[in-house]
Amino acid sequence: METHLAHWIKNCPLGDEAESILRSCVHCGFCNATCPTYQILGDELDGPRGRIYQIKQMLEGNAPSRSTLLHLDRCLTCMNCETTCPSGVRYGRLLEIGRMEAEIFVGRPAPERLRRAFWRRLLTTRALFAPAVALGRALRPLLPRALRTKLPPKRGAGAVPSRSHARKVLLLHGCVQPALMPAIDAATQRVFDAIGVQGIVAADSGCCGALDFHSDAQSAARAKARRNIDAWWPQLAAGVEAIVFNASGCGAMVKDYAHLLADDAAYADKAAHIAARALDLAEFLADQGAALKAAARMPPDDARRVAFHSPCTLQHTQKIRGVVERLLVQLGAELAPVADAHLCCGAAGMYTLLQPELSGELRARKLEQLQRAQPQLILSANIGCLAQLETGATVPVRHWIEWVDALLKP
Repeated sequence: METHLAHWIKNCPLGDEAESILRSCVHCGFCNATCPTYQILGDELDGPRGRIYQIKQMLEGNAPSRSTLLHLDRCLTCMNCETTCPSGVRYGRLLEIGRMEAEIFVGRPAPERLRRAFWRRLLTTRALFAPAVALGRALRPLLPRALRTKLPPKRGAGAVPSRSHARKVLLLHGCVQPALMPAIDAATQRVFDAIGVQGIVAADSGCCGALDFHSDAQSAARAKARRNIDAWWPQLAAGVEAIVFNASGCGAMVKDYAHLLADDAAYADKAAHIAARALDLAEFLADQGAALKAAARMPPDDARRVAFHSPCTLQHTQKIRGVVERLLVQLGAELAPVADAHLCCGAAGMYTLLQPELSGELRARKLEQLQRAQPQLILSANIGCLAQLETGATVPVRHWIEWVDALLKP
């Protein structure tokens, strides 16, 4: 695509990067075929090709409007288009640049800024989110339906093993998951313990920064990344194998720390090292099938047929495909077929709060596909997807590691 950048961004690192991405796009439109928002709205401006063209126009000097920012905001950043693109266009990075520039040019009304800041602060601050979840569950019948459908019922975490093992890995003490679904972290610890691995949580670690980053709060995201690097660095130096993430969105974010802190002289090298040591839970357990099978029983008849929803951050961002499914089959699962498995469920971080109508439509479509073959359970790998699906499903929705944990022999 021929590009002529405006003087204010031409010949600078950001402009050079944007121009390189724009020139790699051949405007073929294959991306629109797999774009969730284009499928729903049918508007060229709400597909990747149209968004790329809007960003191109803006960077060439045409003033963006509120409409431009709206179309960019509607993107889920699911990265399905990057998987589809035959030219390898780095759409996700171009969208970051486009949103940042559009927000500078256009700005947001004060109520919108406050609403976005409120949700971002609440979700990423454990000291605020945990009591908010407890209060919301206590008052659940009185909540507006829009909030009630975003608050899944409480599940007990169960006992966390205390045995020490020679093999050790770091686990993230995140922001949303410990309060909303503590059973996931506990199940992960028990499965690790069963195969002789000790999961360690660094006390000073916390939110990965993904919610900030995708809400145009890059400075806050970088601050969280530096804090996590400082918390993990001594443990890695002491011989911990890896940092393992049971939320694919968090893993995707930490794997991007090298890019996030590339211009930070004090942290760039450390960030690259941390990113290289980050593994999704599926990656870490991929070659542990035999050990898991030895530690587990066959699944009971009422929990054998499962449908797996692969989060976008697992299959498109991290490009981990089929690994969880193979582990489940090795442990005796019968996988129910899922049509359009590449499409997003509509969770996408704060998208469900900021774009509720589109998010709700995507959830309804995803649940229809997941439940069509009548599975006994729906399994997934990211806290956002799990919360999104659980409150609308007619069958139980669990993290896949919870399903494995339930099979462990006493």
